[in-house]
Amino acid sequence: MRILLICRIAASRSGTTVLVLLLALLLAACGAPQAPAAAASAPEPTDEPLRLAGPGAVVSFPLMRMAEVGVTVDGRVLPAEFRLWQSADQLRVMLARGEVDYSATPANLPALMANRGEPVRLLNVSVWGLLWLVSRDPQVRDFGDLRGRTLLTPFRRDMGAIALHELYAAQGLEPGHDLQLRQARDALDAVALMLAGQADHAVLPEPTASLLLQRNRNEGGAPLYRVQSLEAAWALRFPQQPELPQAGVMAAAPRAADTALAQAIVAAYAEASRWCKDDPPACAALARRHLPHMPLPALEESIRVTRLDGLPTAQVRPQLEALYRLILASQPEAVGGRLPDPAFYGP
Repeated sequence: MRILLICRIAASRSGTTVLVLLLALLLAACGAPQAPAAAASAPEPTDEPLRLAGPGAVVSFPLMRMAEVGVTVDGRVLPAEFRLWQSADQLRVMLARGEVDYSATPANLPALMANRGEPVRLLNVSVWGLLWLVSRDPQVRDFGDLRGRTLLTPFRRDMGAIALHELYAAQGLEPGHDLQLRQARDALDAVALMLAGQADHAVLPEPTASLLLQRNRNEGGAPLYRVQSLEAAWALRFPQQPELPQAGVMAAAPRAADTALAQAIVAAYAEASRWCKDDPPACAALARRHLPHMPLPALEESIRVTRLDGLPTAQVRPQLEALYRLILASQPEAVGGRLPDPAFYGP
């Protein structure tokens, strides 16, 4: 019918016009492609979330905040997600499997990995005081007061064990001879042993130190005392290098070359750290969603007593290298036998 109509319209026109009209109709009848929809109606491309990770410690609280609000890069907010790891060994496995983009890390681990040929980078130092000595004895005022006693510790080969070794070496104390180190399975196991009266002195990371003190108060146990932070003890024993860069955020190998994103991660972490320090109750409530076994008062207290200050590693490279040199002198295997190359210090 449509062909007949066109033929009638074109009857008085030239043969060329008729052919053009017939060709247009035949193309439409065969399903010729239609004009695309307007670009404004096309769905926006979605970004895969940035994969953030960290331990159940204060160093991870800003990363949890970043997972909640996203990371701004060049005016765009990229989504992010957070995943807990339980040990440095587990983090190594996650990195090897490509499951992590950025992670909180003890300061020695990325140096060790970089010196083994993995192109990871340490982007910032975020925690300068995370470990606390807790004791039943009010006469214990310093880590050095534990000569002849037993100290419960959850640390094995990570930064806590390394720093404790260096601290006692500076005091001329040899663990195993001048004092005993008793190994707990993990920080929560150490808390349980202290609450059960099976240990009198423990060194614990936050927030488990605050958890121990709060539970002991709630249970009416014999008094426990927050004696000294490892940071304060370090400053006394190493006056020439008083700052202890304990932990920071590292970029996994696939992300290490993305300088713009690394800068955005550092800026976002610094902003999230300020948010945590300015509003400990809100930060504690956020952390509890990832650490449901931790009571809010303990989380809040841990934020108040921890020096959470994310600084780019380029800014604090002298403090890091001072620490690495100290470790190289006695435990070179902990950092891979040498100082990392300059490219290691991000962002």
